[in-house]
Amino acid sequence: MTAALDDDLRAAVDRLTDMLTDLGRVVVAFSGGADSAFLAAIAHRVLGPSCHAVTAVSPSLAGDEEAECRELAAEWGLRWTPVATHEMERAAYRINDVDRCYHCKAELMDVLAPVALAEDATVVLGVNLDDLGDHRPGQRAATEQGARFPLVEAGFTKAMVRSASRAMGLRTWDKPAAACLASRIPYGTEVSVGLLSQVDRAESALRRLGLRALRVRHYGDTARIEVPIEDLATVVARRDEVSRAVHAAGYRYVTLDLDGLRSGNLNDGHVTSADTNRHESLGEPR
Repeated sequence: MTAALDDDLRAAVDRLTDMLTDLGRVVVAFSGGADSAFLAAIAHRVLGPSCHAVTAVSPSLAGDEEAECRELAAEWGLRWTPVATHEMERAAYRINDVDRCYHCKAELMDVLAPVALAEDATVVLGVNLDDLGDHRPGQRAATEQGARFPLVEAGFTKAMVRSASRAMGLRTWDKPAAACLASRIPYGTEVSVGLLSQVDRAESALRRLGLRALRVRHYGDTARIEVPIEDLATVVARRDEVSRAVHAAGYRYVTLDLDGLRSGNLNDGHVTSADTNRHESLGEPR
């Protein structure tokens, strides 16, 4: 660690360290987000080459995120492998109902489990305690195939992950959450490579304008941009650049959501409390 930790955070880091030591060998599902990056970094420090960071590459992963994973692995000396996943070949995934994430994580585990088996390792995912409230049925798919969630088990909230990451000198400590591209497509609209690519192009163009936290929600020929409330004025002030960037991705209409960026908002009205209770959460929010 490069900075001091308070007692609670130090205790959580110690629990996580002990847990990883006990596991001995791990395959980290490495998306490059703050949670998986922290888990991969600390597992690498504890286990060295017995930590294998694996990034699932598919049309649902933004191209910028794949590049970020590659860069982080090189910076931190991680043993890293990109692997192709094929969730688009699953009809149940493409249908895009409220359990789409289950089918995505089932595909992820089908790819990671053989890697872990060959190395006598355990698959671990970067889920924190704050992820347990929204409807994210992927955790069920992961647990069915034996994955572990060390951050949850060690008692990490998102804020604790960011604080510990900052103390470790990880540049991902303040990285905005970045859910998979399919999360931009409303339930009931079939997921396709073309739609995912269109969203990716629009979001990538907006990030090049300096916007860090954002979503481009796909509604046919309309793009609905979400940014944090504090960035709304910036988007309006740069209206022409923003509009050109999103039009260039193929959208006819460009709209700005005045309610701001709200993780999980596409679940509103589609996921019941019973759904949320039945499926514990996994991964980043919609």
